[in-house]
Amino acid sequence: MAVTDTAIETIKAMIVSGELRPGQRLPPEKELSERLGLSRNSLREAVKSLELIRVLDVRRGDGTYVTSLEPRLLLEAMSFVVDLHQDDSVLEIFEVRRLLEPHAAALAAARISEAELDALAVDLDGLPAEPSVEELVDHDVRFHAAITAAGGNAYLASLLDSLTSATVRARVWRGITQERVTDRTLAEHRAILDALRRRDAEMVRAVLTVHIGGVEAWLQRAADPDLP
Repeated sequence: MAVTDTAIETIKAMIVSGELRPGQRLPPEKELSERLGLSRNSLREAVKSLELIRVLDVRRGDGTYVTSLEPRLLLEAMSFVVDLHQDDSVLEIFEVRRLLEPHAAALAAARISEAELDALAVDLDGLPAEPSVEELVDHDVRFHAAITAAGGNAYLASLLDSLTSATVRARVWRGITQERVTDRTLAEHRAILDALRRRDAEMVRAVLTVHIGGVEAWLQRAADPDLP
């Protein structure tokens, strides 16, 4: 089990047992790192990840607290992270996206308007220099939805929209845990946009397949750490 997962499972057990309650402060870093069997650097990474999914609230100069969410919601937030590495359904959804979405984007290459292309460019250029994970994922969802909608097949767009909603939390976790994911995602989005501007349907299909395949490969490695 990954270091972050171990920390999550231990903190989850502390909440289930009532040792930690919503709004309560976590033990000091040294004490908690020894309890978890982690280095203090590894513990900080785990805390940062849990802060980003709003399980923990880090108050500078004060300490780290369990957020005020009710226990059921806290446990749900933490369970999905561990389940993500064990549940094939999310991986299967990305496989379906990889099969369907490049086709929808290839349709968009012929049908998307210049105004829609300009709007995609504005969205890309409007991101901060270092967007947060939430800003990156929100942009990612908008970007893919706009291209799929521009393909002109309403049924396919609706189907892909439903698949997207089932993968948002996985995309957030990728943003938290994968190195340089922001640079990679935005570079690939620019390549997709460039291919759309050239009306090159085959290039759009190719770059989008690689783009979604990268997320799928990350999920496979998360599910099986022994993969290269």
